[in-house]
Amino acid sequence: MKKAVGMISGAVLLAACAGDPENNAAEENNNTNNTEEAAEDERVGGDEYLQFGIASDPVSLDPHGANENVSNSINSSIYDRLVYMNEDLEMENGLAEELEQIEDTVWEVTVREGVEFHDGEELNAEVIKQNFDRILDPDIGSPIAFIFDMIEEVTVVDDYTVHLETDYPFAPLPSHLAHSGGSMVSPAIIEESYEALENGEDPFEAANQNPAGTGYFMFEDYEPGNHVTLARNDDYWHEENAKVEGVSFRVVPESLTRIGELETGTLDIVYPVNPGDMERLEEADGVTIEETSSTRMAYLGFNTEEEPFDDPLVRQAIHKVINKEDLIEGVLEGAGERADSPIAPDVFGYSDNVEPVEQDIEEAQEMLAEAGYEDGFETTILTDDERENEDLSQLLQAQLSQVGIDVSIEMVERGTYLDYVADGNSELFVGSWGTVTLDADYGLYPMFHSENKGVAGNRSFFDNEEVDELLEEARMASSEEERLELYEEVQNKLAEESPLAYIYYPDLITGLSEDVEGFWQYPSSFYFLRDVEINR
Repeated sequence: MKKAVGMISGAVLLAACAGDPENNAAEENNNTNNTEEAAEDERVGGDEYLQFGIASDPVSLDPHGANENVSNSINSSIYDRLVYMNEDLEMENGLAEELEQIEDTVWEVTVREGVEFHDGEELNAEVIKQNFDRILDPDIGSPIAFIFDMIEEVTVVDDYTVHLETDYPFAPLPSHLAHSGGSMVSPAIIEESYEALENGEDPFEAANQNPAGTGYFMFEDYEPGNHVTLARNDDYWHEENAKVEGVSFRVVPESLTRIGELETGTLDIVYPVNPGDMERLEEADGVTIEETSSTRMAYLGFNTEEEPFDDPLVRQAIHKVINKEDLIEGVLEGAGERADSPIAPDVFGYSDNVEPVEQDIEEAQEMLAEAGYEDGFETTILTDDERENEDLSQLLQAQLSQVGIDVSIEMVERGTYLDYVADGNSELFVGSWGTVTLDADYGLYPMFHSENKGVAGNRSFFDNEEVDELLEEARMASSEEERLELYEEVQNKLAEESPLAYIYYPDLITGLSEDVEGFWQYPSSFYFLRDVEINR
């Protein structure tokens, strides 16, 4: 068993969340001028730079080197994709002037001419091929390779035409190309990454030092643990340039500190906002809240390679202990929806015909007894240090105690958490997954196919031949009707196996200065900053 660290009592947590608004207000009134001066001094890059409060450093500034929200959000501002989704979630052309399916398994990309990377390198068909070849190169080991592993070959037809040939007809390819993992990096970075590989070094480190894309912001400075600062790309190929001079992504791990800096004007935007802080922000001057539904599913994960979680009966029993409605109220204060599937209702492939796992303590106890754990057992929940996950872990700890499961909580910072779950160094773990593409393939294939164990998404290390076959069939199906039928079957099979206990789809809650206009987020939670303005 792991040693529990970072244990926090519920009383202390509630006290920390509550704060002291009267004292805060008095202090604010007494120090208005000092606060304004401090806020101005602390704005990294200057007053015209958007200040965005984030919870952690990005895992990588190479879009092919990470697949988590902070990295995806920052990288989508530095780099462009062939296509992208707009605010209405409709596909638009990006670096591809045209994307056309010319055969069942061949997509033709007409590459936009006259586009330069931030380092002066030219975009052309050969660069597109180099990018996809690098993503799919097993020696490079890209954690987003699974998004494009249906691409069999990339062929340069002429200077500005590329063919993407897939192993099988794959209808959702455009939505996969719109994922930030499909961003195009400078050929100079690709060359450096292979040099690093030959020297036994990290092939993604070159982009951490000096990332170069074609996006509306370009790299300026990175101080790990402090900020990533980007400047506007005034030579952007698109007719719409970024509206602000730059953006500084400020690393502020503590959620209450982020809130405080938003209130004083040091930060313009903070995400995520803990639901427990919404009332405070609603009462604050000069601040607004944006709350929208999401396609992110929060879950309790089981490491299915570790006893007793290698037994489906134990996993099902734990799933039946969980009161999801209580968790939505206790953690989200109602700002979310119950999850009975790994994919949300707005995702293509979601089915209403999936048997939900309802709370039934008596049946859960019977199942545990049948599995040989009549008296329960000891285990550990691994979580990161974000408040939502801390709160969720503690409430799960209390719920599982009803059937004799004695849970310790191991709390670590975000980067360490990602490493632990990717390496299988967990028993139970609190996690989440956003279906970025709004298609079930992305919400199911990386999380449950046995080829994707670990960093690619299958953090439960689930291995089920029937599920693998169904997911592969759904990928290859040519009709939407057939895909929907297969995905419904997958979801029902997963309900039986319970490699995860689905909990809720949390709303996206973002805090904004009232000076900020034009901000919006994708349902998967990463944000689009090109149109953001600061009107002081």
